[in-house]
Amino acid sequence: MWAPVAEAGTQAIDRAAALLVSVVESTHPLGVGELSSSSGLPKSTTSRLVGALERRGLLHRAGDRRFSPGPVLLRFAHRDAGASLVELATPALRTLATLSGETVNLGVPSSLGVEHLAQEESRHFVGGTNWIGRRVPYEVSANGKVLRAFGPSRPQTREAQAIRRRGFATAVDELEQGLSAVAAPVFDTGGDAVAALSISGPTIRLARDRIAELVPALLEQARLVSTRLGNHDQRGAA
Repeated sequence: MWAPVAEAGTQAIDRAAALLVSVVESTHPLGVGELSSSSGLPKSTTSRLVGALERRGLLHRAGDRRFSPGPVLLRFAHRDAGASLVELATPALRTLATLSGETVNLGVPSSLGVEHLAQEESRHFVGGTNWIGRRVPYEVSANGKVLRAFGPSRPQTREAQAIRRRGFATAVDELEQGLSAVAAPVFDTGGDAVAALSISGPTIRLARDRIAELVPALLEQARLVSTRLGNHDQRGAA
């Protein structure tokens, strides 16, 4: 009597895997309707399966309810040489940490907020916080604002448009009083932000004039990581 149950479980795994492959291989984020049509599955079944994949971090649902590869896959995103996203970003993290003296993070989108994958520590005692594994809200964090503004959905709010014009986002005393951050996007081959590099520290040290001094280096390092991911033309990113 266990055979039908096992068969049903295997079938669900096969269907979920097929949906995951469709999203990963697509050149643009896909909605539930598109996935349902391409797979031949009922829309309700498709929605349930992609919901499970999203909860596990394998898929990410954007603001327009379309799905792209999630943070678990982005951790191991690689090019032909086989280097992971974290490995590709590590030189940039170290360069920015040395230059700024502050904490530098690599964040990626997830359904529960921005997830931090890697960090280089501040050289100061005050302001040193371990962000790896922590998630922060999109709307009050610099890397969250960047990921939203340059993500697949490209929101047309005034703030998002301003971020795209500047090429970076700031959050001063928003996530937490006394904490400031500036972030720039890391683009994939399609020109969407798949990660963000951020510099954060106490507002008393990371004031607006100091942020302005660090922005050129931050943008350059984010561009280099994007290039390592295969993005060679960011002229249309904004």
